Amino acid sequence: MRFVDTAEVIETLHMIQVENLDIRTITMGISLLDCAAESGTEARRRIYDKVTRLAERLAPVGEAISQEFGIPIINKRVAVTPLALVAGACADERYVAFAETLDRAAKEIGVNFIGGFSALVHKGYTAGDRRLIASIPEALATTERVCSSVNVATTRAGINMDAVREMGEVIAQTAALTADRDGVGCAKLVVFANAAEDNPFMAGAFHGVGEPECCINVGVSGPGVVKRALEKVPEADLGVVAETIKRTAFKITRMGQLVAQEASRRLGVPFGIVDLSLAPTAAVGDSVAHILEEMGLERCGGPGSTAALALLNDAVKKGGLMATSYAGGLSGAFIPVSEDAGMIEAASAGVLSLEKLEAMTAVCSVGLDMIAIPGDTAPETIAAIIADEAAIGVTNHKTTAVRLIPAPGKAVGEMVEFGGLLGRAPVIGVSGLSSAGLIRRGGRIPAPTQGLRN
Repeated sequence: MRFVDTAEVIETLHMIQVENLDIRTITMGISLLDCAAESGTEARRRIYDKVTRLAERLAPVGEAISQEFGIPIINKRVAVTPLALVAGACADERYVAFAETLDRAAKEIGVNFIGGFSALVHKGYTAGDRRLIASIPEALATTERVCSSVNVATTRAGINMDAVREMGEVIAQTAALTADRDGVGCAKLVVFANAAEDNPFMAGAFHGVGEPECCINVGVSGPGVVKRALEKVPEADLGVVAETIKRTAFKITRMGQLVAQEASRRLGVPFGIVDLSLAPTAAVGDSVAHILEEMGLERCGGPGSTAALALLNDAVKKGGLMATSYAGGLSGAFIPVSEDAGMIEAASAGVLSLEKLEAMTAVCSVGLDMIAIPGDTAPETIAAIIADEAAIGVTNHKTTAVRLIPAPGKAVGEMVEFGGLLGRAPVIGVSGLSSAGLIRRGGRIPAPTQGLRN
């Protein structure tokens, strides 16, 4: 018989009620490989039927668990097989109708996002990949809940610079088509290196081909909990800081695994992974930047920020791995500018530059995330930023990503408003130096020697 520790219960309640602890997302992964058909109409019918059948109870089960356990579950989402793999069997020249089908299915089952309008082109294109990527701007402009991602690089394959160049153009086109909403279509588009096949977080989630027919993945959160824990050790050395974060991450992850296993049981589908990532929001008290400042930085973005973030990321992973044997996804710390109150403050003050953010991405979970840049930024410059971030991921055997929003009509220092979890962000300056010559070369940057690990 297991006795309940009253102190642990009280502590967890305090984390939830005061420190913004929550389950950021329950994401159901669904394989659509058996939905492929020569007829696009038939494929879309199969997709709609399968998603609405398997995920029909996802949102109500999530709400029930939240009510019964007293744990906030912010988002219920679905991730599907990269659509380029499924739609490639049909003769349709454009895949916007597939995005519209996903959008209808998401609305029917009551999830806030559905990810997987995606392509994997790190070593080259199929015909389906080309059609899907060409459809992204219109698809994201005409749907509400569909998210898209494209993987352009891996450590084993190198960087597909033709795809990098094209994604620079796609991001610019998507911003233009959603100009009336500050380019918000780009907030639903991620360009990856070493994309994770079990990531539950949007906009980059998709259900990889190595995943089961259907599974439940959970993403936890809790930057506020970590910051409060550090407030209790204000004079401690950094070894104690790391231990404090590890213990806190353990508790957060335990809660995430509990919810994941309960959702798995009630829905009758396998439990996949718990993503350990600290996912911030623009709400006060829910910021990764403020954790770094609690460690002793005057402002996130100043000297020492990369070292502090490295400590945080490592300690979160170590604590989480003690709490679950099934960690996956991205697992670490996110630094999305528009979704983190401290990042917004630092960027608005001019302390947090694009170059500093790039340096910090070498040691955090993902990459240049939710960053607004001037709307007139050249597609070649966007592509060059993607290439830089992909190089960090490829060289360091880690997932990196770019989610840039060229804000139409906006200049450096102006604010863009996306609303909800997407938050708000000041427009950050981009170098005026041209990279067009490099980007026009195309081809593939070869894999680094450390990619050959057999």
